[in-house]
Amino acid sequence: MTRRVVAITGAGGALGAAISARLAAEPDTDLVLSDVSEPSLEATLAGLPDASGAVETRLADVGDIAQVEAVVALATERFGRLDVLISNAGVLSPNGRIHNLATEDWERAFRINVLGAVNGIKAAVGAMRPQRSGSIVLTASVSGMTAWSHAAPYCATKAAVIQLAKVAAVEYARDGIRVNCVCPGTFRSAIHEGLPEEALDAISSRHPLGLGSAEDLVGAYAYLASDASRWTTGSALVVDGGYSAP
Repeated sequence: MTRRVVAITGAGGALGAAISARLAAEPDTDLVLSDVSEPSLEATLAGLPDASGAVETRLADVGDIAQVEAVVALATERFGRLDVLISNAGVLSPNGRIHNLATEDWERAFRINVLGAVNGIKAAVGAMRPQRSGSIVLTASVSGMTAWSHAAPYCATKAAVIQLAKVAAVEYARDGIRVNCVCPGTFRSAIHEGLPEEALDAISSRHPLGLGSAEDLVGAYAYLASDASRWTTGSALVVDGGYSAP
């Protein structure tokens, strides 16, 4: 049986670590884990199950195409193929109304959230097209389907990721490559550090099931990374505790 090779960018955050641990526990799976932060990446490695397959790591800024290509190259050089890319790196923007946000706030959000996903797709299809198979999973957000006040750059970039997944799904279907995205609701993670507690309480009140955890989301990624989703592409899988239901 051919082993499955999965590369994960943004593997150092709470969600990236949870996804990494889940997929590392699945049989016949080797991982290439990447993050911009070495300490965060080391923490993810420390949390992997003992029975995991081979694991390689590479520091990378997803806004730099050469660095993302290096992550994919590590997978193909070490394991001979790339079956799944999970593009999970992302940033929040400062809390503020549109007229109070600096151009730099918008540029940073687009560079990481949108261009990072674009770079992931560009790098992954280079490895997947010759083998005529592959699954690319982008991390979007339910904010890309709804409207969060004082969070315009985040909402706009996540909406772009959802549309990017759809376009890429159409473009690469004939190459045997599936492209989907997961749209999480709000869950507690380091990305929310600095937000006042009352802001998180207000967000929690909008989720009928309350704020989630990273572990509540990993099943969606595992599904889209698996052969069980072989007839699923261009989808935006919502896992949001009911946020978008009302």
